Amino acid sequence: MEINRRFSPEVRQKMKDQIADAGGNEVFFAGIINADGVVISVQAGSRGNSDSVPVNFSFAREASVLIHNHPSGNLHPSDADLMIASDCSEKAQGFYIVNNSVSEVYVVMEPIKPSVIKKLDSEKTAFYLSSSGPLAKISPYFEERPSQIELVKEISKSFNDDAVGIFEAGTGVGKSFAYLVPSMIWALENKERVVISTGTINLQQQLSEKDIPQAEKIIGKKVKSILVKGRQNYVCLRRLSEVGSERDLFSDETEIFDKISAWAKESKTGSKSDLSFMPPENLWQRVNSEADACMGMRCKFREKCFVMKVRKEAADANILVVNHHMLFADIESRMNGAGYDDTAVLPPYKRIVFDEAHGIEDAATSFFSNTLNRFRILKQLNLLYRQRKNSSTGYVFTVSALSRLEDKSDLVMNEIAAVKSAISALEDETANVLGREMNIRLFAGTAVRFSPIITCITNLQKHLATVSGLMREIIEAIDEDDLDNSVIYETKAVLRRLDDMVTVAQSFYSWEEHPENVFWVQAKRLPPSMSKNIDNPFYYEFVATPLDIAPMMSKGVYEPMKTVICTSATISISNSFDFWKKRVGINYLEKERVKSGEFKSPFPYEKNMFFAVPSDAPYPDAESFQSYIEDSIIRMIEAAGGKTLVLFTSYDSLRHACDNARSKLRLSGITILRQGEDDRFRLLSQFKEDVSSVLFATDSFWEGVDVPGESLSLVILVKMPFGVPSDPVFAARSEQIMKRGGFPFMELSVPSAVIKFRQGFGRLIRRGDDRGAVVALDRRIIEKSYGRMFTTSIPKCELLYRPLEEIIKKIENF
Repeated sequence: MEINRRFSPEVRQKMKDQIADAGGNEVFFAGIINADGVVISVQAGSRGNSDSVPVNFSFAREASVLIHNHPSGNLHPSDADLMIASDCSEKAQGFYIVNNSVSEVYVVMEPIKPSVIKKLDSEKTAFYLSSSGPLAKISPYFEERPSQIELVKEISKSFNDDAVGIFEAGTGVGKSFAYLVPSMIWALENKERVVISTGTINLQQQLSEKDIPQAEKIIGKKVKSILVKGRQNYVCLRRLSEVGSERDLFSDETEIFDKISAWAKESKTGSKSDLSFMPPENLWQRVNSEADACMGMRCKFREKCFVMKVRKEAADANILVVNHHMLFADIESRMNGAGYDDTAVLPPYKRIVFDEAHGIEDAATSFFSNTLNRFRILKQLNLLYRQRKNSSTGYVFTVSALSRLEDKSDLVMNEIAAVKSAISALEDETANVLGREMNIRLFAGTAVRFSPIITCITNLQKHLATVSGLMREIIEAIDEDDLDNSVIYETKAVLRRLDDMVTVAQSFYSWEEHPENVFWVQAKRLPPSMSKNIDNPFYYEFVATPLDIAPMMSKGVYEPMKTVICTSATISISNSFDFWKKRVGINYLEKERVKSGEFKSPFPYEKNMFFAVPSDAPYPDAESFQSYIEDSIIRMIEAAGGKTLVLFTSYDSLRHACDNARSKLRLSGITILRQGEDDRFRLLSQFKEDVSSVLFATDSFWEGVDVPGESLSLVILVKMPFGVPSDPVFAARSEQIMKRGGFPFMELSVPSAVIKFRQGFGRLIRRGDDRGAVVALDRRIIEKSYGRMFTTSIPKCELLYRPLEEIIKKIENF
């Protein structure tokens, strides 16, 4: 009987009782079905009269099937019923009508049966990486890593329990395989997509080109995985064609354009990384793909579109490898209305693995910051109107020619000129306000000082809005038949970007209404080619940065996702995850949903390295500190025979120390490399290949530097990497802590510095046979009470607190 196949006896009785309690009137029920399609539980969400009942949408949202009764016994659906059923189909819900005795049912819309989740057997999953498993058979240098085995089990349990897992895996644990194996098995067994998000493109490529193919051999199954990059990494064939028709307007780049054009005809990927040369950024931005300028199905190049090919592949993939920036772009789109069940930037997914999870806060802060500067504005204005070689071109002329409106191109050009004047006035005023400072934060204490800048931003915003408004008037007067013109799409994309800039400008003069953001301005140095023969070598960036990304992470990531794995070598401080959990919103979750664990490195730190701090070093705030470090660095480099990475917290300090080292070591045969003098990848390649070389670096080089073997035997950490108090975002976050009665130094400065310190410390030992020393020239790490948070957060090894002379002898003899 249909009714028994659709409802459990208990549910039928409950519905019958509820209908009787409602006097035989219509009752709305929200039901849950099992894997066989049987309704196993219901809730009465609302009650009506003999002809109708309102839908309780809060109940309906979580239901598998919506049900109501017809007191007449006539179960045929009304027009209103059919409308609700249609809505149900879009949400994969069923829609049933029953009689009052719940003895008959009319199925208007079939529900989607829930999939049966096949949970991972943690022991079997760990077996793949054990001494008896397949990895041991295919790897000639295999050694079982107990910490890796335990990590695999914990990650497997996190998938099974729909948990958020926080797992610190020391260098050498093998965390990539530890999360890849369960992720791949889960994706195959349950036909659920897993997204793996990394901190860097290098790690993305390593996963796609090396680790995932190896993991496929380990589990003995083929997994469809794809490395997904942002669309701006791909050439747009339509744009390439259109720019090609303007070759005479940029003859200085014609040769490079022709190379790109020839490559695009042969390329299988259309990805910039596959070019044999690095194209000029301004040219690439004219031919690359951008979401808001895409014509989609109206594009005549859609069949050959490289982005469409990638999206089709991604839609069928088990594993998507992305970076944090792209993942946050997808999350933002979903939070802004795309939802979690359809394709946004990425296809839908419910399971995420964050590798290099220590960088989540910085990545999210960077992504969700809104910026405004001269170059961003001029790039868009130049698309509307520009002059080159005594000729004028731009979208304004094409759009005006299609419009029925009287020609307003002169008005647009005048307003564009006004915008450019407003930019110059804003930059001049900002230079006056900043003086010798490199940044300034807008808050109550600087509001008066900031007021001239606000006046200029307001003027800039007004002219930008006028340009946008004029262009929209022109477009609105274009016949519908002409709206498919690609220039219209490009123009609308430009106007959307200008509108976003107007919004950023508006937020600056209404800053008090946005306490969730930090508003600030920074001076940035112009490239040497642009700063010749000018008085001010800087341009200025106006930034609105989220004060706290924790609420966004909770709402956009942890709540809608089923499993979130966060792993890194450096997310704990003194064996506690509390600081990191608070910064990234884990504290919003129920404790029962969170799993965590530390998995120690198998490398012999106690035998293969020592950590030293010179007891006779001056404190970093002493006038003699710079001359001390310059002399000490040279002596330690000589003792180690090069093979040294020197990490700074200040570029000025780095520059002086590097110049001094080059002068004093010019006859030593030791090559001195300096961050900023070449591309990061080429610098690291040269450092690896030239065994006696030395690399002076700062900031980003504290992490992501992987130089195993003899080329790196000594890491010098010049100072403890505390946040700069003058940094606007750091200052605002410290102020927020003070307002609630906290102690910013211990709650923010020290924990942030510990995590970065651990990253720098971790550059030395990259494999089991690496040997060497880490030397910190900042004796606060030993003498200050908070220093213990640093020393207890690194692997156990010999700690030497002696005069520099003894440390140098130890380096020579080690």
